[in-house]
Amino acid sequence: MNKRQLLTAALAALLILFSQSLTAQEAAEEGPKYGWQNELLGGLNFTQTSFSNPLQGGEDSWNWQLNINGKFVDDQEKFNWANTANITYGRTKVGDDDDKKSSDEIRLESVFTYKMGVYVNPYVSATAQTQFTAGYNFATDPKTEISNIFDPAYFTESVGLGYEPFKNFKTRLGAALKQTIADEFAAAYSDDVETLDEIETLRSEVGVESVTDFSDKISENIVYTTKLSMFSNVKGVNEIDVRWDNLVSAQVSKYLAVSFTMKLFYDRDISLKREIQQVLAAGLTYSFL
Repeated sequence: MNKRQLLTAALAALLILFSQSLTAQEAAEEGPKYGWQNELLGGLNFTQTSFSNPLQGGEDSWNWQLNINGKFVDDQEKFNWANTANITYGRTKVGDDDDKKSSDEIRLESVFTYKMGVYVNPYVSATAQTQFTAGYNFATDPKTEISNIFDPAYFTESVGLGYEPFKNFKTRLGAALKQTIADEFAAAYSDDVETLDEIETLRSEVGVESVTDFSDKISENIVYTTKLSMFSNVKGVNEIDVRWDNLVSAQVSKYLAVSFTMKLFYDRDISLKREIQQVLAAGLTYSFL
């Protein structure tokens, strides 16, 4: 081998080593990023209708709703600790009637998952749910207070296995404890109807909890998110508590968004009928984190 061939071979070897070094560096840079990932998004929706000499009838009205959604996730090689907070509050007024609460919820969730290197991993979780202000039954005259902050409140603790086959879908199933606490309105929320001589302010249930989350980006600016939570005290199919949240949000511009929310609730201990809430809103949105 002459000097030219030797030099050519040496340059080729250097190029191969250099390219392999760049490939390894890019792979390292594209590897998993561990640590805290935080999101805090706030939205304010407001609608107002005003009439002057309404010949065909009509009443002045206004409605506003504040939404704050936070997600704080510590993702490490061996575990994932996900914390979420959802806060909603709104009021509405029609005509000369007093303003009324249109939405009111505080919902917190914490899930700790130990990574075993497979799709199915063990977890422990805790959730809490209550409201900010008093709720009233306006069908009575005068109106009757029927709920307040921590009256009632719901807490659920669960341990089991979680399954996450891909990024936007995850589900978990485990043994669970559920507590319903109340005070002034214990008869409607936490009382055991089988004990006639006492009104319990705490109802504890042992059962099974299932929670499924899914999100999908329908288009560049439209996202669909759904969350189905079920709790069964294993007494029967009709004893399953259900909460199903659905949200379709469209980001019109940096600070303007349109959303449609549909929530379904069913808890036989409170009512034999299911409850559905629907909200179509447009308003301001801002990302704090």
